[in-house]
Amino acid sequence: MTDTSQDKVLVEKQGAITTVTINRPERRNAVDYETGEMLLAAFDAFDADDSQSVAILRSAGPSFCAGFDLKSLSGVEDLTYDPMAEGIMGPSRRLLNKPVIAAVEGFAVAGGLELALWCDLRVASRSASFGVFCRRWGVPLIDGGCVRLPRLIGHSRALDMILTGREVKAEEAYSFGLANRLVDEGEAYAEAFKLAENLAEFPQVCMRTDRMTSYQQWGMDIDDALRLEAVEGAKPLMAEAQNGASRFAGGLGRGGDFSKI
Repeated sequence: MTDTSQDKVLVEKQGAITTVTINRPERRNAVDYETGEMLLAAFDAFDADDSQSVAILRSAGPSFCAGFDLKSLSGVEDLTYDPMAEGIMGPSRRLLNKPVIAAVEGFAVAGGLELALWCDLRVASRSASFGVFCRRWGVPLIDGGCVRLPRLIGHSRALDMILTGREVKAEEAYSFGLANRLVDEGEAYAEAFKLAENLAEFPQVCMRTDRMTSYQQWGMDIDDALRLEAVEGAKPLMAEAQNGASRFAGGLGRGGDFSKI
């Protein structure tokens, strides 16, 4: 497949679900500067599109993402890097208003691990492997890895990955919450799409508010965090909760049966 700006990143919409695909299988889906810019543009467009509720990040071929494309820097004398600008992996320094699910097949390492961590949820196939492989080359984690990994799996486990650069296979990743769902090889996208469909069916104002509050509370003391939750919860309480309570009173969800909701 020709590596051009037109096909490095593919975007597809199915109903309320946007799928963004890194399409550089010949580079193990490593991200160069142009690919990073295209990923950022794709997710900005998703976030701004009122018809879209959930996004899925996947990749073509057997690997999720091998990180930043170091080969693209070969022969470059002046490395361009602005720590105050966007992340070189694309949307990695953004907090979107809607959820994103990673569908991980094969290696999600270095910057690829950081992209997976940026997503809200990770569906991993049994072929998936995670790791800070850039440890071997002196390339730092600058797209959220040192921040998101400890917050997701705890500081001790995160340091074990960050310091050693070791490979963490899918079963272990699932055991400590780095992967949220574990499926057979080749099934990550199908499972991610089912999960996205489930999320898209919920009342969206409430789900997005609760999601955002869970991120914003980091770094706040308990009193401020609880007040934030109460204040932010006022909008969905007025917009959606009364309708939901009426549906529950009418019999939906009784006895734990949510199939008709």
